[in-house]
Amino acid sequence: MLQKTFLQNPATASQSRAHHRLDAKGHVLGRLATRAADLLRGKHKPIYTSSVDCGDFVEIWNAASVKLTGNKMEQKFYFSHSGYAGGKKTTPVARVMERDPRKVVYLAVKRMIPSNRLRDRQLARLRIHKGEAPQGAASAAKSS
Repeated sequence: MLQKTFLQNPATASQSRAHHRLDAKGHVLGRLATRAADLLRGKHKPIYTSSVDCGDFVEIWNAASVKLTGNKMEQKFYFSHSGYAGGKKTTPVARVMERDPRKVVYLAVKRMIPSNRLRDRQLARLRIHKGEAPQGAASAAKSS
């Protein structure tokens, strides 16, 4: 039996991009980020090739109403370091959600995509909105 592995041509990969709209209202952050990362990478397609950027456009609405399970709102922290002695910064998720909930969703999706040369191109197709989708867009939305 002859078996062949399909390799997507990078020149034709961008022609088959679809648009997906995800509503974050009431959804758990990790599950939403996993779904968005898979759509951005193109893993839901039969033509998926890991070395080619064959993903779709993703738009996430209602980022402010995403859920975190357990006590993550009080216990989870974002960590950064300046490189200098004593330059450690920890920011609780609750404070980041108050300032800009889009950043919480963005960081969750970003950290679920492998850090390689394709990640910046894939994340450029991600749009995150704090509030509700407009009425006309909601009816035409493809909520996957």
